[in-house]
Amino acid sequence: MASWLSAPHFHHDEAAYRFVEERLWPNGPVCPHCGGVERISKMQGKSTRVGAYKCYQCRKPFTVKIGTIFEDSKVHMHLWLQAMYLIAGSKKGISSNQLHRILGVTLKTAWFMSHRIREAMKSSALDPFGTDGGMVEVDETFIGQKKGVETKRAFHHKMKVLSLIERNSGQARSYVIDSVTLQQIDPIVARNVSDNAHLMTDEHRVYVSLGAYYAQHSRVSHMANEYVRDDKHTNTVEGFFSIFKRGMKGVYQHCQEKHLHRYLAEFDFRYSNRAALGCQDEERTERLLMGVIGKRLTYQTTSRGA
Repeated sequence: MASWLSAPHFHHDEAAYRFVEERLWPNGPVCPHCGGVERISKMQGKSTRVGAYKCYQCRKPFTVKIGTIFEDSKVHMHLWLQAMYLIAGSKKGISSNQLHRILGVTLKTAWFMSHRIREAMKSSALDPFGTDGGMVEVDETFIGQKKGVETKRAFHHKMKVLSLIERNSGQARSYVIDSVTLQQIDPIVARNVSDNAHLMTDEHRVYVSLGAYYAQHSRVSHMANEYVRDDKHTNTVEGFFSIFKRGMKGVYQHCQEKHLHRYLAEFDFRYSNRAALGCQDEERTERLLMGVIGKRLTYQTTSRGA
């Protein structure tokens, strides 16, 4: 069986543009300037850049890059596809240094490409978990250290993450929170979990108040060494945290809080589109490609952590 990386769109820009166009424009080219779909022609000419079209309604040229994470990037499209495949297929992530060496781009470029790809991984799904009455596991974890915060006992100086996983679908959603208080956790859970859901948590006192709003609420007491009681456990979300922390500590090693939400989007995306759910590397990369639209990110905003 031939390697999927031997496909033409990973090696030649023309094939790469065709690959992206077929998925983002399934019904043919669409002008990003006026929205027109008629009177559009592919520009020919020896000096014309690859993938260029001209709309004869608004008289403006364009490529499939406009309005996506690729916009204004001078990196070849086939290198973008290679980077997307590598990031989508690496369970614990792949460092910018590694991408820099594999793709032959500068380290700064590799870092920026990685963040643009993470932006494309952000889910736009708004449907709440547990609408079918299934279990939704909710838990928080701590990682790294907040910039400029003195190291203290326990978790007070660490960055805080709240994750929700719907057991039936295997989907994950994670958020950076300032503190593990009811004021921080309640709005996130209310927005993402259906009233019909069976909420599954540990013994944290915050969840005692939240449980009353859902069809069922089960808890396990880790303090009492209780981790599993029949189907009552938070092992699914704990398993997600295990993958996340191994990637953050072993691959990325250091992350500022202003960028943490993008790394969470990356791990959420791969977990929600994992092989155990029948999604292999090729399909995962194509799903990632479908998320590039409308997610423009500039280097300046990335550096500032926007």
